Formats: sequence, structure tokens, C-alpha cells
Amino acid sequence: MSTIENRYDFIFLFDCQDGNPNGDPDSDNCPRFDPETFQGLVSDVCLKRKIRDYVSYSITAGAIPEKDNGIFVLSGNTLESRQRMPFEQLTGDDKILADGKDTKPTDIEKARQWMCKNFFDVRAFGAVMSTTEFNCGQVRGPVQITFARSIDRILPTEHTISRQAFTGEKDIKSGTGTLGRKHTIPYGLYLAHGYINPVFATKTGFSEVDLALLWQALANLFELDRSAARGTMSSRGLYIFKHESKLGNAQAQRLFESIKVEKKPEIESPRAFTDYTVVPPDPSTLPEGITFIDGLA
Repeated sequence: MSTIENRYDFIFLFDCQDGNPNGDPDSDNCPRFDPETFQGLVSDVCLKRKIRDYVSYSITAGAIPEKDNGIFVLSGNTLESRQRMPFEQLTGDDKILADGKDTKPTDIEKARQWMCKNFFDVRAFGAVMSTTEFNCGQVRGPVQITFARSIDRILPTEHTISRQAFTGEKDIKSGTGTLGRKHTIPYGLYLAHGYINPVFATKTGFSEVDLALLWQALANLFELDRSAARGTMSSRGLYIFKHESKLGNAQAQRLFESIKVEKKPEIESPRAFTDYTVVPPDPSTLPEGITFIDGLA
């Protein structure tokens, strides 16, 4: 499979209604927000986790082959168990020996190449794999995603919830069920920026097939990730700018600014995606060498 030859910049638009899109464990799992503007935030790590999960689910469902599409950062698995794999599976003339920081540079490079070939998220996002005895080096991934920020301020709300069942026999004496807390926002429309660098793709082997899987994952990111805690989350827009050249034909920010996402003037407190207007760019006004693609069309 050939690696991608074009640079891409993209905007990912998604929303959350009556849920918690990304809780902060240091703030009692309250939805993340900018303390000055009260705009909601969703971390890049959260979005990448959902992409990884979607690829993993796709393998389980038989939609994509397991070969070459493994997930390095996988829930319930240690990173060391994954980094051990090239040292165990490469044999014959390709056999390599693990010796932590003293591992031979040639062996580290073989291990790095094996990890890139066999794990989708290493090819896409990169990884630091030099922190255990099984040194696989470091990889800078071609796909980078920013924190998502809500278009308008959000209102984090704390709710008290109760459970009528008791945890144990000793709790029956209290005469009441268990009380807990749940954090939600009424509504938030979030926007994240993404960048795909073909120069790094050449080094990791990120291919056109991988790119198509990434777009598919972003379009369906929340369909297999439903939970009452997250409320209703939906992918609302995937706006892709394809450059003719590897180095790019325009600055990313100039392209991003060509898309307008605005609250309708008559709406005071947005509660649905229909309370916003999204105006995509006019292709005739884009810089030469730029192709605009609606990823959800």
C-alpha cells in the first residue's frame, strides 16, 4: 500500500446534548472548560481514544482485516506487552535482542518499523516506545488533532442521582439507597482542527487505506460509543482541505477561517445543532491547489 502523497487539513465538528463529552478527573469528572470564557473543551487524547476504539470494533466486526490494524494503546493491555511483540516475532536474520536503552540502534529501527507496520495508531498518531526494556524507539505520527473547543460557552450542571439497591448488607441499616453525582451540559457544539503531514506518513507507512479508515472513524466516532453519561453525541461536520503538494499550497489557518460556524441571531441559549449555521467555503475562493471535501456528504 502506497503512503499518502498529499497534505490534508481538516475541521471536525461534533456536539453533545445532555451529557458529559469529556470529564476532568481532577475536577470530580466535571466537563472540561476554559475558566475564562467557559467554552467547553474535549482533549485530543479523548478523540484519539475514540478513533482507536472504532478501529478495534471494526476488526471485531470483520469490517477490516486484523493484520496490520492492531491498536498499540489498547484498554486493558500494557504497552510493554505490545513492545515485546517484535522482539518475539522477528526471527532468523531479522531477529533482534531487547536490552533497554542499550539496545542496538539497528535493532531499535527494526522494532520501530515492525510496530509501524502492525499497529494503526502508531502509523497514524506516533508513539513513544523507548521506556521499557523492549525499546522500539519513537515515532512522530502524521495525524495530529487539537483540543476541541465549543463554539459558545457551556453550562456544566451537577445532578444528584440515587440507587435504591444497597451495596452490601451493612448498608441496609441506613434505610436509604446510595446517592451519587452526575455532571452534564445542556448542549455544546465543538470544533477541533486536524492536520495530516505526508512527510511523516512516508516514515510510518500511513497509507491511503489508513486515511480512508480515519475519515470513516471520524464520521462514525460516536455510533459505537453510546452511554447515558455522554448523553447524545454526534458527528456534525468533517471538512477536509486536500493540498496538491506534500508541503501544502496554503496556510492551514487561512483554510480553517473559510468555514463559518455561527449561532443564529435569534437564539440566546443553543440547545440543538439547528440553532447554528454552518457555511462551507466557496471552492472558487480557495487558494490554487486546494480541493475541498465534505467528509460527511
